[in-house]
Amino acid sequence: MTFGTRLHAALHERGRLCVGIDPHPGLLTDWGLPVDVGGLERFALTAVEAVAPHTAVVKPQSAFYERFGSRGVAVLEQVIATARDAGALVLLDVKRGDIGSTSQAYADAYLDPSSPLAADAVTASPFLGFGSLDPMIDTARRHGAGVFVLALTSNREGPEVQHATTAGGGTVAGLVLERLRRLNEGADPLGSFGAVVGATIGHTDESLEINGPLLAPGFGEQGATTADVRRIFGDTAGTVVPSSSRGLLRHGPDPAALADAVRRANDELAGALR
Repeated sequence: MTFGTRLHAALHERGRLCVGIDPHPGLLTDWGLPVDVGGLERFALTAVEAVAPHTAVVKPQSAFYERFGSRGVAVLEQVIATARDAGALVLLDVKRGDIGSTSQAYADAYLDPSSPLAADAVTASPFLGFGSLDPMIDTARRHGAGVFVLALTSNREGPEVQHATTAGGGTVAGLVLERLRRLNEGADPLGSFGAVVGATIGHTDESLEINGPLLAPGFGEQGATTADVRRIFGDTAGTVVPSSSRGLLRHGPDPAALADAVRRANDELAGALR
């Protein structure tokens, strides 16, 4: 079964929300935990055990685990396994982008089921040229996984690259979206290759119809509302996966409060994106 098919089913069964499990040092402190690998483990496992049964997608940000070295990566492996055991899909936020054998090595690390870090999908950067992602795309196809490619991010530096004009006259973001559109052509009910489009970008003239999922970071604490999501994505709102991390995680360390926050967000999104 393709990732797109699994994601489509999960969104209908569990709601549209993607929960980021981001052990930011400030959050560990807010939870009364030490900023060390022990605090990381308690934070991450408490969060994923509380939210994974109630959400379609869990998105750990790899950097917050890697900063603690091999023991932090071991915690990330536990988070991935725990989320999957609870029935959630895992989107590993790594934003990798490289060429040749290095790109293939990243693909093997994150998308090959034999790897302890294997996830259902990863985020990837196309800014060494979209073709540099071919090893990830091919590996994802081989293993029924997915890839979410940065297209229109909401960081203030993004437009200097993403809005730049290509030799063909369109924008870099438009080229990324077109390549994804081709990869997903004919997929039913949903393609496995998604775009990352910030929910706080304000406006875009680009066509977001790619027959694949649209990951929309920025929902909640970063400022995006359900009205913003509906306005930005319009007719493609049915394929949007809004993502929230710190805004939800601040409801911890109480597992019941975390679970309730996820359910409330899912209910709010269901009404707005139906």
